[in-house]
Amino acid sequence: MFHLGWFLGNGYGIQPWNRTGRGGAWNSTNGRDWMKPDLYIDLARSLERGGFDFILIEDTSMIEDTFGGSMETTLKYGIMAPKNDPLPLVPLMTAATKHIGIIPTISTTQYPPFMAARLMTTLDHLTEGRVGINVVTSVSHRVAQNFGHDKHFEHDLRYEMAGEWMDVVDQLWESWEPDAVLLDEENFVYADHTKVHTIDYDGTYFKSRGPLNTIPGPQRRPVVSQAGNSIPGRELAARTADTMLAYGGDVAKMKEFREDMHRRMEKYGRAPEELKIMFLVNPIIGETDADAHEREATRAAAAATDDAVIQRLWAMSYVSGGEVDFAAMDLDAPIPGVTGNGEQSSMANYVRAGQGKTLRELAATHRTISHMGLVGSCETVAEKMGEIMDEVGGDGFLLYPTMNRRTIIEIADGLGSALQRRGLIRESYTGTTLRDHLSEF
Repeated sequence: MFHLGWFLGNGYGIQPWNRTGRGGAWNSTNGRDWMKPDLYIDLARSLERGGFDFILIEDTSMIEDTFGGSMETTLKYGIMAPKNDPLPLVPLMTAATKHIGIIPTISTTQYPPFMAARLMTTLDHLTEGRVGINVVTSVSHRVAQNFGHDKHFEHDLRYEMAGEWMDVVDQLWESWEPDAVLLDEENFVYADHTKVHTIDYDGTYFKSRGPLNTIPGPQRRPVVSQAGNSIPGRELAARTADTMLAYGGDVAKMKEFREDMHRRMEKYGRAPEELKIMFLVNPIIGETDADAHEREATRAAAAATDDAVIQRLWAMSYVSGGEVDFAAMDLDAPIPGVTGNGEQSSMANYVRAGQGKTLRELAATHRTISHMGLVGSCETVAEKMGEIMDEVGGDGFLLYPTMNRRTIIEIADGLGSALQRRGLIRESYTGTTLRDHLSEF
C-alpha cells in the first residue's frame, strides 16, 4: 500500500476560473466564490471518501510584479493572487470530515516561532489531531518586503534560519511534560507547575523564553511537512519532517531521491519509515484510455498559446525569487544559464529542460509537474501507479490536478476507488490523527 495526498497548489486562493483555461466549462463559479469554504469542504469530503491521507495547502503572501516590472500579468490572469490565509480554513474542512488530515503552509519568514507553535497547537486541538504544518522559507523579495525586510534572505541562509526556527518550535511543543495537566478538582490544581518549563532559547536568529501558554494537542507534535528539494531543503526535511513534497519525473529519479533522503536521515539517527516522501504527479484521467490521451493532447495544445506561454514565463520569473524578468528576454533565443535566490531546484530544472530549445519552446512544452505516463482510464492509471510505487519502494503520491469539481470527482470516486479495489490505498482509517495515518504503513 502507499499513501495519497492532494496538493492544493493555488492555496486558499483563486482557482482556475475562466472557461477557456484549465478545466474549461468545469471551472463553474470558481472566479466568484473561491473565497467561500464550499469548494474546499467538498474537496475534503470527497478525498476522505477516496482514502486520502491529507490535503496540503500551498500559500504565498504577495502580489508578484517581477514579470515585466508590473502587477499586470499577476492580476490579469489571477496567478497566486488574490489569496487568503489558509489557517482559518483548516477547522472548516475538518469539521465537515472525520479522518482526512489538512496541512496548511507556514513560512519561517512570516511567522515568529512562538506564534507558529501556538497556532498549530490550537489547530491540533480544534481538528482533534488532524493538522500538519508545511514549513517553507518563502521565495520572493516581495514576500520579504511585506514583512519588514528590504529583500529576501539568501537561499541557504534562510534554510539555516529555518532549522533554528524548527528547533524553537519543537522545544515549545515539548515545554509541557506529558503528565503536567492534573485537573485535580478536589485539591483545586489544574496543572503541576514543576512540569511546565521555559525553553530559554537564545540562538543566532531567534530568541524565545517559553513555555507555550497552552497544553499539548492530541498529536503533541503536529505533523511536519517540508517542500524544498534543494540540498538545504533536503537536509531540513531529513532532520525534522514527517512527510515531504518531492519532484519525481521518472522512476529512476524517484528512486534516487528517496535513497538520498534515507542516507541523509541516517545522520540524524532517523529510520526511513519516519519520513513519508510524496512524489508530485498530475495524472490525466478519461473515461477510456483514448479519451485521456485526447485530453492530454488538448492540454498540450493549450500550453502553446500566447496566454499560456506568458503565464509560464511569469512562473519562471517568480521561482527566480524576483531576480530574473523573463519578460525582458528574447523569446526566440536560447534560455540563458540564469540562477536566482528563489526556488533553486525549480530554476535549475527550467534551465536543464531548456537545453537546445528557445525560451518560447521551453515555455510552451515544459511541465513542472509531470504526469509520468499516468494517462488513461481510472483502471489504467491505478495499475500504473501501483507499478511505479513497486519499483520506487514507496512512500506515496501527491496529486496536483486542476482544481474543479470535475477533477475532484474523477480523482476521489474514480481513481481512488480503482486504487482501493487493487488494495493499493486504504479503504478505511484505522487511526484518529494525521500522524496515525502516516505511520499506519
